Amino acid sequence: MSTHDNNGAPPVGQENINTDIVTLTRFLTEEQAKVPEATGDFTLLCHALQFAFKSIAYYIRRASLINLTGLAGSSNTTGDDQKKLDVIGNDIFISAMRGSGKCRILVSEEEEEVIVFDEHPYARYAVVCDPIDGSSNLDAGVSVGTIFGIFKLPDSVLGPENKVSPKDLLRPGTEMVASGFTMYGASAQLVITMQDGGVNGFTLENSLGEFILTHPNMRLPAKRAIYSVNEGNSSYWEEWTNAYFHSLKFPPEGQKPYSARYIGSMVADAYRTLLYGGVFAYPADSKSPKGKLRILYECAPMAMLFENAGGLAVNSRMERLLSVQPEHIHDKSGVFLGSKDEVQKIIDTYNKYKK
Repeated sequence: MSTHDNNGAPPVGQENINTDIVTLTRFLTEEQAKVPEATGDFTLLCHALQFAFKSIAYYIRRASLINLTGLAGSSNTTGDDQKKLDVIGNDIFISAMRGSGKCRILVSEEEEEVIVFDEHPYARYAVVCDPIDGSSNLDAGVSVGTIFGIFKLPDSVLGPENKVSPKDLLRPGTEMVASGFTMYGASAQLVITMQDGGVNGFTLENSLGEFILTHPNMRLPAKRAIYSVNEGNSSYWEEWTNAYFHSLKFPPEGQKPYSARYIGSMVADAYRTLLYGGVFAYPADSKSPKGKLRILYECAPMAMLFENAGGLAVNSRMERLLSVQPEHIHDKSGVFLGSKDEVQKIIDTYNKYKK
């Protein structure tokens, strides 16, 4: 019997050794080489981010063992009870950004105000992040994640004589130079994209402590019969929103209804949607008329990933999510993102009802 009996695959337990591994570090170095005017600052900032993700992944893996899952006894800006892990994730992020020397201003979901690193007056990047998104699910072992976006600051705010302020960050997502998220699931998955670039997925190999390129050039299928939304809110939804989701569950005769998939952790739901296609939605409704998700560090980074992977992302007024300008750093929006054809159906339903 040959060793390759089952359809040419090697027997179980026989590992092919790949010695030409693309780590995130190598990937960033190769990307930098493609930009003649690059200074290396962005690459160094990404290395600091990478370390923050590895640290958070480590603490999340051990959270239940070392009692990090309980509440820290305070609420953050949006009234979510803060977990100890939220506080730790936030602290890790702040110190990584301060230590990078390349970040001048940081917005975190956990901090009411911006954090300015005036000790690095020539740092030209601004970072926005939700350090641990979905942490209310942590005790149940549900995947949580970090969402981030990076903006380049204008020359006019650089230098010790200039001040940088929150208004320098109230910009649409189209101006981000990069965005991404890390999902701390069965393994830590990092998905990152650059302005007008592709979307690449990396997996943390724990024994090497390296993020390895496992999902190069991610593309969303144009359509997929999966929807992801919190249906518990449907009594607050607008008429058109209810009509759209009703049409997925009760299609015309002979067609199959859509599958429902809702984890309740934005990163996990978005990651699944990115991989398999379909649509993820968090509509604005009568209870949250502005929407629930934050524009700067949840909506815009995800919208950039989805557009760069061939999908669409719009708000509850069907405006392109990436062009929405936040009014303040914690401003919110409704969100619909996913496969092109699926989001187009949402836009069509909206237009039909709003005429």
